[in-house]
Amino acid sequence: MSTELHLWTANGANSPEALTAWVNHRLAAHEAAIVELLAITAPRTPANTLAPYDRAIFELGLAGSQAQVLNSVAASKAVRDQAQLEAERISEAASALSLNQPVYQALAAMDLTNVSAATRHYVSKTLLAYRLAGVDRDSETRAKIQALQTQATRISLEFARNIQEGAKTVEATAAELAGLPDDYIARHQPNADGKILISTDPPEMQPVMTFAQGAALRHRMFIAYNTRAYPQNSALLRQLLETRQQIARTLGFRSWAELATADQMIGSAANVRNLIVKLDEASREGAEREHRMVLDFARARGHEGEIDASSRAYWYEQYRRHAYDFDSQSVRPYFPYKSVEAGVLSTAAQLFGIEFRRVSAASWHRSVSVFEVYERGTLRGRFHLDMHPREGKDKWFSAAPLVYGFAGGPTPEAALISNFPETTADDPGLLQYSDVVTYLHEFGHLMHALLGGHTEWAGLSGFATEGDFIEVPSQMLEEFFRSPALLQSFAHHHQTGEPLPLPLIERMKRAGAFGRADWMRSQVYYTSLSLDLHDLEAAAIDFDQVTRSLYERFQPWAWIDGNRMYASFGHLTGYSSNYYTYAFDKVIALDIFAQFDPENPLACAAAERYKQTILSQGGSKPGREMVHDFLGREESFGPFSDWLSEEFSA
Repeated sequence: MSTELHLWTANGANSPEALTAWVNHRLAAHEAAIVELLAITAPRTPANTLAPYDRAIFELGLAGSQAQVLNSVAASKAVRDQAQLEAERISEAASALSLNQPVYQALAAMDLTNVSAATRHYVSKTLLAYRLAGVDRDSETRAKIQALQTQATRISLEFARNIQEGAKTVEATAAELAGLPDDYIARHQPNADGKILISTDPPEMQPVMTFAQGAALRHRMFIAYNTRAYPQNSALLRQLLETRQQIARTLGFRSWAELATADQMIGSAANVRNLIVKLDEASREGAEREHRMVLDFARARGHEGEIDASSRAYWYEQYRRHAYDFDSQSVRPYFPYKSVEAGVLSTAAQLFGIEFRRVSAASWHRSVSVFEVYERGTLRGRFHLDMHPREGKDKWFSAAPLVYGFAGGPTPEAALISNFPETTADDPGLLQYSDVVTYLHEFGHLMHALLGGHTEWAGLSGFATEGDFIEVPSQMLEEFFRSPALLQSFAHHHQTGEPLPLPLIERMKRAGAFGRADWMRSQVYYTSLSLDLHDLEAAAIDFDQVTRSLYERFQPWAWIDGNRMYASFGHLTGYSSNYYTYAFDKVIALDIFAQFDPENPLACAAAERYKQTILSQGGSKPGREMVHDFLGREESFGPFSDWLSEEFSA
């Protein structure tokens, strides 16, 4: 059996058999820790009960996170397939643990006199999770719940895999590439049959939707992108929703949405609906005004009728060029991938008082870069950057824990899995300015995982907060894109070395602020869709009708028949009903960022306070307490309102 900490150093990235052997070892260690816990006859204490439980949690987390990553990134389909099977097996072990009555009783019996606040919080939230899982039900009911949870995991993994491997291609003529950047056109030459093939992968899809002058090409790309896992995921989604609904009702909840919000900061599905109303009211007037301005602009230039969903990004781009003298292509030469990577790392290093060193360390693919994180000369973390598309790899942007660090334990590790254009000898890999924001967003997750990976217990490490707090660090870091000084530190023209000019930065910021209300309406739409799908009677849901009706309630852009976005809405597997997290956390993140000095955000006192009161805590405190520790109060809606209306303020 392998004793390697990393699946890939045990050859698991290349061999399905080695992958299984490694997972077997981790699960055996997990089981051994549970046996040790249950064998205790002395009075229960954190030392003799919580410690072995935490080791069991560590082993499950290690196995689950690394199997999930290989499911997303392994070059070999055989390895990806095996990783999916192993992820199911690990999930089944986690489900069994969550329904293990003797373990629950042992944890509940511990004497918590004189324990730390972090330990008390860990025990409290663990016992709540056990109760919400159904540990107090009879054996027959627990067996039913476990079977349903296993089924839900299998369906979720298959749903995600269909998205991951469901990329389509769109055919285009040379004339239809008009408006696209020169470097994009150079990468898309006609094949032997005279056809130009464009993938639905984000680096290829997004420029088409933003710059292509031909509405027909944009329409074809929109349909291809929003049907890349249809129809297979339609049936899977219904099965998933029905299974989750069965779990919730077996546990005494009206719907999955009620169960999924019970241990979150927001507290209930009703509170999510209240949030939707508040966000709807806050964004409606601004979004209507934006839509009117863009539509009038388009019609003045010959566009007939309404603007549909496939042309929204294109006409926003054209309007920004006219109203703000800002062409988003004009800044791309200042954002070659390598410079952006160096700039993001430099930003985080200065902000958090740390140092990054690139190292020659094993990972799952030769294209992955590995860095170590040092703080005052001490190793504090390690991360893997898997940043460019390849066949079979997950097509989205995400951060993932790899090793859960804790005091006295292993060094925390995490990964970024992204799909940015790659730098080659002939292509600098130019990014859109929105790509830079995305990079900062995902790096915020990474810093949370690593700086929060030195907690008292493995079960409190990194992302172990309430699920609806997890997008605070990511959305906070992306706000640093606002700083001209920060941008000029790394945004240099890839040919001349000239820094991004200040007047261009100011125009970019003004243009970028235009459309925020419309963006928030999109978030409210996704939030409502994820909630309704998990709050209505699953068997009776008409996916097309629900998706369209919510779209038309919150979005002014004409609906396109054939849009099956729900079949590739990957957040339905991870966030389930709780997509509201993004908007909920945006309010918190903007209030936190408002405490930083806008003239010198990297070196102000708020930076260290943020690091200590939020990032370094991992999951050691409730999210609400961390917010109060940093702000000295509850979050305010004011900074969010100011951010939303900035485009219309003088």
